[in-house]
Amino acid sequence: MKTSKPYVLDLSEVSADDVALVGGKCSSLGELFRELTTQGVRAVDGFTTTSHAYEVLLETGGLRKKLQKLLKGLDVDNLEELARVGSEARNLMLETPFPKEVETAIFAAYKNLGERIGKHSFEVAVRSSATAEDLPDASFAGQQDTILNVRGETKLIEACQECYASLWTDRAISYRTAKGFDHFDLALSIGIQPMVRSDIACSGVMFTLDTESGFREAVVINGAWGLGEAVVQGMATPDEWIIFKPTLKLGFRPIVTRKLGVKEVKMVFADDGTGTQVRDVVASQRSRFCLAGFEVLQLANWACLIEDHYSKRAGKSQPMDIEWAKDGITGELFILQARPETVHAQRVGNFVEKYNLTGNHGAPLVSGVAVGEKIGHGAVHVLLDSEKLRSFKAGEILVTSMTDPAWEPIMKRASAIVTNRGGRT
Repeated sequence: MKTSKPYVLDLSEVSADDVALVGGKCSSLGELFRELTTQGVRAVDGFTTTSHAYEVLLETGGLRKKLQKLLKGLDVDNLEELARVGSEARNLMLETPFPKEVETAIFAAYKNLGERIGKHSFEVAVRSSATAEDLPDASFAGQQDTILNVRGETKLIEACQECYASLWTDRAISYRTAKGFDHFDLALSIGIQPMVRSDIACSGVMFTLDTESGFREAVVINGAWGLGEAVVQGMATPDEWIIFKPTLKLGFRPIVTRKLGVKEVKMVFADDGTGTQVRDVVASQRSRFCLAGFEVLQLANWACLIEDHYSKRAGKSQPMDIEWAKDGITGELFILQARPETVHAQRVGNFVEKYNLTGNHGAPLVSGVAVGEKIGHGAVHVLLDSEKLRSFKAGEILVTSMTDPAWEPIMKRASAIVTNRGGRT
């Protein structure tokens, strides 16, 4: 890492120790590219803006003071007030002129990246990476935006502005308030990487433990056609594979189970050349797995290497949450990002909770894939329209086709959530 206050760093200059400078996501992207490629893991090159660039933006045109005034006294439990303040804050971010010195640094890094990969014009993914400077272990995963299929300098700066503005979505404001974080102790960096052309192949996520039980000797892989956001956001019900780690490390092919997902839709590059769009998946693709067996095993082996590396750094077992993609042009698999798993890994003590249903109860109405280990009860509230979020009451059971990160303010009030689409990851 450089010792000055740069606005931009190449991923080769960043490691997992730089969370306060470039956020959790980008520090992990740097760690992957610097340390895991030498072990055979195929990671993606790129660069990242730093917290210094964000601070320059906050000081432009009195932006910090304007935001502080706007947020003073905000009641995040008042959803109408939250929506109004969030919208005004995002507009302030978007209307503030982008600092020229930061723009110049981004353009220089973008040009250098093109030279490294041998391309003059190419699509990039623009990823937000937030951190609280005094709380470098805090997780802000999923709170800010990722913008895909961005091409050209003008669109790149627009995407960076959108990432900065996403600090002030309703869900992000609500999350930080609930966790007790001062909004202005937060910094945001932005990672820029060439797109892996999974829009014409497949992508997904994997965990180095079983996400339902917490069992540490499994790798669980989910995948679907197109860009990975369809899996991450729960738009598509993915294929699933479970691999047993101990025998995998002995050189065997231990795919314990595989389950064909419906894979209803896929996210692809938009027809106009920038951005993305969602399309239905044709029947012939729905009826077959998106990965071959040898590709599943390659991903599982990489997952084990990544887990071993991060566990060594942490000095303890460190299960990982990993995003992967397959390039439809080259046929190569890539790791897009990896971060420590934060649910089972942070549990304290070895105990099992048991629940019993009391009184009269009928047969199950429906069953599906569990993503939790508790029992919820309450009145069912079917919610299919985001315009009706404010009608949801605390303690109700949310039933919907698929959830959206923007629903976070009401999801935290639900006693249980049932969706028709998505995987357990």
